[in-house]
Amino acid sequence: MNLPQDLKYSEEHEWIKDEGNDKVRIGITDFAQSELGDIVFVELPEEGDEVEANEPFGSVESVKTVSELYSPVSGKVVEVNAELEDSPELVNESPYEKGWMIVVEMSASSELDNLLSAEKYRDMYQEED
Repeated sequence: MNLPQDLKYSEEHEWIKDEGNDKVRIGITDFAQSELGDIVFVELPEEGDEVEANEPFGSVESVKTVSELYSPVSGKVVEVNAELEDSPELVNESPYEKGWMIVVEMSASSELDNLLSAEKYRDMYQEED
C-alpha cells in the first residue's frame, strides 16, 4: 500500500496535507479510489462554502457506486480543484497529486490531532482485508 508518510488520514479514506497557515489540502486515498473503480464524476463544494468535520462535502461517482466525501476538518473552502470537473479520472490516476479535491482554511487546527498517521491508517486498512 503506497501511502505518503507526510499526510494525515481519516477513517473515511480521505488524506489531508497540511499546507501551513491553517490550510489543508484534501483528497481521497489510493485505497479509496481503487475500491471505487473508474471515477466518472466528482461533485465538490464552491469556494467560500463552509465544511464541517465528519460531514459530507461532496461525492464521487464511479461506474460501480456513488460515495459521499467526508470532510476531516471544519472550515471554509478556499480552493476547489476545477480540473476534476472535466477530468474526474485524475482521482484514479493521481490521487495524491493531481486528484486533490479541496483546500480548506480550518476553523480549529486542533482537529488535525484527531486524524490518523500513515501507519495507523495502514493498520486499519489491513484489518479490513
